[in-house]
Amino acid sequence: MNQAQRLLNNLQPANFEGDIGGRRIGLFELTNNTGMRVFITNYGARLVSVQVPDKDKRPTDVVAGFDSLEGYLQAPELYYGAIIGRYSNRIANGLFPLGGKTHEVTVNNGTNTLHGGKKGFHSVVWDIARADTTELEARYFSGNMEEGFPGNLLVKVTYMLTDDNCLKISFEAKADKYTIINLSNHAFFNLNGEGSGTILNHQVQIKADNYTPVGNNLIPTGEIDTVANTPFDFRSAATIGSRINDHNVQLKSGGGYDHNFVLNKHAWRTPVARVKGDISGIIMEIFTDQPGLQFYTGNFMQGKNTLKCGQKDDYRTAFALDTQRFPDAPNQPSFPSAELKPGQLYKTTTCYKFSS
Repeated sequence: MNQAQRLLNNLQPANFEGDIGGRRIGLFELTNNTGMRVFITNYGARLVSVQVPDKDKRPTDVVAGFDSLEGYLQAPELYYGAIIGRYSNRIANGLFPLGGKTHEVTVNNGTNTLHGGKKGFHSVVWDIARADTTELEARYFSGNMEEGFPGNLLVKVTYMLTDDNCLKISFEAKADKYTIINLSNHAFFNLNGEGSGTILNHQVQIKADNYTPVGNNLIPTGEIDTVANTPFDFRSAATIGSRINDHNVQLKSGGGYDHNFVLNKHAWRTPVARVKGDISGIIMEIFTDQPGLQFYTGNFMQGKNTLKCGQKDDYRTAFALDTQRFPDAPNQPSFPSAELKPGQLYKTTTCYKFSS
């Protein structure tokens, strides 16, 4: 049985039916005219599966995930495919200044806040406002002081699948008080197919002259350093594994790549990153209006989760490329601001475009 057949057998809407706190959960499908299929659940508004044709036109699921709601509820890995908020990535010591006072948010990653705290947007049920064959809109109301973040916040995420194989993810949000926000999707990719083995031979190109180095706790130091003459130079395509084991203090701090790249100034029509699967020939290009891109190489994957393909999520068998504001930006005055004023519209769009 090939991967596509196994996916159809395992990925049944009935396996995602349920409710949390009286709010219904389900599985939704987007399709286009070129054979691409995308499956989304409103638990965490997350991508469950992204199926694209490889170089031989075989459908290949390139996103890691689980084949049931129970799989997501029970998995030690909380974030596969999820929408991350209110603040994607880390906030040092769970503290940040805003409006003349220091705010304290839930700590859930050592001494730091990661991906919105213990009850981030990954762990809530989103309301489906609209769904058809090519577009899904989900909404979530985050109350004032949820996880310690100030302000009532109304968030909307829209997934749109186009006929040129672009999966477009758009966010809008408004708050009634000064707050901070950094929304992203945290899909884990393997362009050779979920559960197909190492991602170290994938070729990656990132259009960034600089990155933000981190300390041992993966909090940015506040510096913006050049990638030149370092293992972080992906301005020309290189395999993920070509320098990942170099003797480098930053690679040691992250256990590999787990760093924010400062994207060069770019227009929407220009991709900021390009990845190619070495076996499948599948190419993923990323287009975004965001200033940063977090490149994570599965350094904490330990084979504790059984994916929907039946394989374990072993060490470095998936990677993430999350578009974002910079990590810990509320504590770093030199970084682009992550503040949102009352009534101001937060709006951002990212496209993951596939070809082979």
